[in-house]
Amino acid sequence: MNFKNKVVLITGASSGIGKETAIEFAKLGTNIILVARRKDKLEQIANELKKFHISTLVYPCDVSKKDQVQEMSKTVLEKFDSIDILVNNAGFAIYGSVSDLSIHDIESQMKTNYFGMIYCIKNFLPSMLKKKSGHIVNVASVAASFGLPGIASYCASKFAMLGFSEGLKHELKDTGVGITVVSPIMVRTNFFNHSSFEKMPKYSPTSLDPKTVAKAILKAANSSRLEIVVPSVVRGAIWMKSIFPFFINPILGKSFKKQLDSTK
Repeated sequence: MNFKNKVVLITGASSGIGKETAIEFAKLGTNIILVARRKDKLEQIANELKKFHISTLVYPCDVSKKDQVQEMSKTVLEKFDSIDILVNNAGFAIYGSVSDLSIHDIESQMKTNYFGMIYCIKNFLPSMLKKKSGHIVNVASVAASFGLPGIASYCASKFAMLGFSEGLKHELKDTGVGITVVSPIMVRTNFFNHSSFEKMPKYSPTSLDPKTVAKAILKAANSSRLEIVVPSVVRGAIWMKSIFPFFINPILGKSFKKQLDSTK
């Protein structure tokens, strides 16, 4: 797909991966729809994108609210008729053991990370199918393949995203519409600004720049693959876990459990 003059909608666009993705698409002449909760942040980014001489639309929306997503999609489709690329990037985590987290804590992560993706796909997929073209990029995490203590509910939301995407990919065969999941390791964004991460080290030496993930998202929007892991070398760890779970799971579990216990 040539991205020039195409239309991309990015959720969670107010910072981090979403912001960098908007910039990378804008460099290629793509028209951008910026979606997130904070209008002021979105407007700042829209101003930054003016130098690329593209069309931008700012739309404040909490993707965990299906009525808000429905209103947002109605406005977008009235203006653009259809979108070419949907990037489901909105997401967050609350750190803590399942016994300490409230039901609200767990539900809120699933509502944004998983159901927010569902609401967007359900509202934009029909127009993609009608024109027989388009691509959905779901930003998950390596946590979609590893259940880890301290972020069990976050892992669940990303496992769900990957599983849903795999099932939908089969359904979309021969429709002209594609779907790809981008699964990065730790990324240096405001993801860890939530108070639950207060006692944890913010980033590991191997953490990624959000621009690296943004470039993977552009690659994904032109890819026939189900999942792109960033960096690709981590695919080996996922393979090892699948083939030798009895060996890998105890190592990961012990390491992350130690970190969880140290924060209490």
